[in-house]
Amino acid sequence: MLERLYNLILFFKEYAVLTAFLVLSFILMAMNDNAQVKQMRTIATVGLGVLQHQLSFIPRYFRLSEENEILRRMNLQMADEVSRLREAKLQNLRLRESMGLNEVASSPVLAANVVSKNLTMLRNTLTLDIGTAAGVVETMPVVSPEGLVGIVVAASENYAIVNILLNTEFRASAKNQRSRIDGIVSSNGKDVFLKNVAISQDVQVGDPIITSNYSNMFPEGIRIGVVQSVDISPGSMVKRIKLTPGVDFVSLEEVFVVLRTPDPERHSLESRQRP
Repeated sequence: MLERLYNLILFFKEYAVLTAFLVLSFILMAMNDNAQVKQMRTIATVGLGVLQHQLSFIPRYFRLSEENEILRRMNLQMADEVSRLREAKLQNLRLRESMGLNEVASSPVLAANVVSKNLTMLRNTLTLDIGTAAGVVETMPVVSPEGLVGIVVAASENYAIVNILLNTEFRASAKNQRSRIDGIVSSNGKDVFLKNVAISQDVQVGDPIITSNYSNMFPEGIRIGVVQSVDISPGSMVKRIKLTPGVDFVSLEEVFVVLRTPDPERHSLESRQRP
């Protein structure tokens, strides 16, 4: 061990001697009270002070970087909190609207999420995340706070398929809320119409259209939409009334299934009277 240390000192002997002389020189200068030496110590002290001041930005830079990282994390947390509060507010508004919906629909309702959409002229259907296990069966109406959505046409244990207003097979008895004129709501796959309205009957653009009390499928008074246009074709006895649905099916996320099925006695009686 000592031999290795001795060999190491011999290898770096020039550096070791230089270091020893430098240390000795600093010690002698520190102990010397000569005026010239004091002046040199003063200059050295001032120089070191200036150098320290110039290099002081280095620790400040690292501290600022750390503070910036902390602020960035706080901003992310605040943004996440704002997002959660906004979603909670929207959910609260939807719950308030659904409470109003329960007052309109005399039957109880079940909330459901839209898990799939097929908004094409050939289909126009929605898939919901509740089914027969929750009490949902075919022919049950589906609504939202904005109005009528459609009707359940198929249901499994945990899912249900809904034909919406834009489905070509959808039909609903409807009424002009202002003039009380009755008609049938149907669609060509793209637009919704109020049909079977004579040209002499009072229907104007902007009139609200609701489900009528003649329907055995839907509760009375559910909003369907508003009249967008009223046209009369030459030689026709009925008006061509185009509606704007109250529900925006593109952005629709939540719906309510009305736990109501057609009155079997009425359905049986009316079926026997049809040609």
